[in-house]
Amino acid sequence: MQLAHRRALVTGASSGIGAVFAEQLAEAGCDLVLVARRAGALDAVAHRLAERHGVEVVTLPTDLAAAGAGRRLAAELAQRGLDIDVLVNNAGFATHGAFVDADGARADEEIALNVACVVELTHELVPAMVERGHGAVVNVASTAAFQPVPFMAVYGATKSFVLAFSEALWGELSDRGVHVLALCPGATETEFFSVAADAASVGRRQSPEQVVATALRALRRGSPPPSVVSGRTNALAALLPRLVTRRTAVRITRRLMSSAA
Repeated sequence: MQLAHRRALVTGASSGIGAVFAEQLAEAGCDLVLVARRAGALDAVAHRLAERHGVEVVTLPTDLAAAGAGRRLAAELAQRGLDIDVLVNNAGFATHGAFVDADGARADEEIALNVACVVELTHELVPAMVERGHGAVVNVASTAAFQPVPFMAVYGATKSFVLAFSEALWGELSDRGVHVLALCPGATETEFFSVAADAASVGRRQSPEQVVATALRALRRGSPPPSVVSGRTNALAALLPRLVTRRTAVRITRRLMSSAA
């Protein structure tokens, strides 16, 4: 896929995987629209990338967990005349602990950001990509998507949704010039665990640069796959539910997560 002289929108772009997506897309010649809650951190990323790579960078500080945020963001893009060729739905967070002890409002926010906003932004921006005959959507899922995750029940379920949703859209759009890719990282060295807690981390952490490179390599293939797992060990772990019963997969995951709960 040609990335130079396109415009990419990256959510959760103020740090971590989102900031690295912005960096690597800018390096490839993409103009950028960067979205996150923290205006100061977002502006710092934008200033650095504009100076380093000579691309246009627009920042739109937004709380994407708010109801209807995706639709409002799309309306602002249209008002500014900013067509989006590459959409990276990266914003998200996890909660960790027993579901019965969870804060219900926090769980609602988790679902709103990880699921509802992904659907809204994709629904708002993909029709124009189809009309132009080119475009790409990268939805950041997780290796948590491949099996239920006790003690991260809501997070795992949201990422299972993202994986299934993305792969279904790949099936609908792959012959219409729009690539849809679910990116499934495992534990990654980002601020994610300052929210979810370090106890939620299982296995060796990759760098966000490794994760983003995995996604961009997949997009540049002649026929990008519907999903990709970042890291060989993570890819092997993602196969577990295919090799054992669902009951066994859940028990294994419960053992891993309960030891950290």
